[in-house]
Amino acid sequence: MLNIEANFLIFAASAYFAAMIAGFLFIAFKKAMLDRSAILFLVVGLILHTISLGARISASGRLPFANLYESMTSFAWGIALIILIVNYIYNVKAAATAAAPIAFLAALYASTLNKAIEPLMPALQSNWLLAHVGVAIVAYGIFAVSFGTAVLYLVKDKYKARWLPAKEKLDELTYSLIAFAFPFMILVIITGAVWAEQAWGTYWSWDPKETWSLITTLIYLGYLHARLVMGWQGKIAAWFAVIGFLAVIFTYLGVSFLFSGLHSYTQ
Repeated sequence: MLNIEANFLIFAASAYFAAMIAGFLFIAFKKAMLDRSAILFLVVGLILHTISLGARISASGRLPFANLYESMTSFAWGIALIILIVNYIYNVKAAATAAAPIAFLAALYASTLNKAIEPLMPALQSNWLLAHVGVAIVAYGIFAVSFGTAVLYLVKDKYKARWLPAKEKLDELTYSLIAFAFPFMILVIITGAVWAEQAWGTYWSWDPKETWSLITTLIYLGYLHARLVMGWQGKIAAWFAVIGFLAVIFTYLGVSFLFSGLHSYTQ
């Protein structure tokens, strides 16, 4: 079963890579067929990735949220799904270009991690952990796509690319995604606190991961405040969204490798 899981994850990463290349070629050559091809590759990748995750769930008997490998492959899957949903709802050209590179890199990185299924330590045997990681994958996945649309805005602004969506549409889409993801980020904090109290007897211990989750939340709160109260839009808002996602990546990966703490099991 692990061979099926690993092989289909590699197949999915390859499809995400093809989507990324097709998206870049669309930007370079402005052919609508390339944009449609990128979306098609994403669909194929998502199907293959779903098979990989299904094999993992079948082999482990639980949702794939318990370690860095499982959360990373679920994160990549979530990004691909969210890109397709955004493309379906908003019909955004270059939607695949926006975040397919992140899905590819996450899936590729996951494919290099230890895939062994091991008994869960007591702290991880909690439904609150499932809720915590589940909402984190949703929040981080949507933030990843908002990062992609913010980057597209900056490309559009700098190079005046007529074949990309209008700057106003990209700006509004980035805001809509962040506004939708933010409540999930709040739930990340809440479910994490409840889980920590059950596992370690305290709701908050200023663990590095907790601290950086709070910092990331405050950055996105700052984005929403600046947008709604101060009227920030356009380039400055796009850069704000980029900084927010860099904080997400540091919270998700950087903290685990640079600091020790209660979340060190994710290493």
